[in-house]
Amino acid sequence: MAAIKVDNMELAEKTETQIGIEPELLIKHPLQNTWTLWYFENDKKKSWEENLREIASFSTVEDFWSLYNHIKCASELRIGCDYSLFKKGIRPMWEDESNKQGGRWLISLDRKQRETELDNFWLEILLCMIGEAFDDHSEDVCGAVVNIRSKADKIALWTSDSSSSKSEGVIYIGKKIKERLKIAPKATIGYQIHKDTMEKAGSVAKNTYTV
Repeated sequence: MAAIKVDNMELAEKTETQIGIEPELLIKHPLQNTWTLWYFENDKKKSWEENLREIASFSTVEDFWSLYNHIKCASELRIGCDYSLFKKGIRPMWEDESNKQGGRWLISLDRKQRETELDNFWLEILLCMIGEAFDDHSEDVCGAVVNIRSKADKIALWTSDSSSSKSEGVIYIGKKIKERLKIAPKATIGYQIHKDTMEKAGSVAKNTYTV
């Protein structure tokens, strides 16, 4: 009933009471930002942008879980497909105005990890983003992408500004990712600037930062 507009509020309240819904269950918990889920399907007959589809947006905790629980896990996607979750208004592409000066923290997972860690890592990254877990630096987060590939899967968290003036925030975000994913201290993850990645098409871009 909460989502249905009625002219008679007394009728709405009476109906909710009759069907036994507790008032606190009708209250949703808002997120600080609205987020949009995107899906990329690798159809070689279509252009890159034609393969990218906007699925849904949400702005509450409850709507996030409703969406997450009704889609396939990342590990169930076909080879060549991606999920992306970005702040509403930001498209998951390097050329977007909010992304083009930024970079990404990149985590690579081998095929064995697809069965054991991929879904947990991806969910934890999503919860970090929508829960603003990066504290004062959460505003620098644009979104995250999970790529399902034959040789190795990748999870990347994108930030908006890779300039040296933002290095403290970028490194803070990387350390928080490592902490939340419980990555071993001896293992490292790297941050790559989008411009470097674009110029190194077909090869591996250098890491600007590692943690």
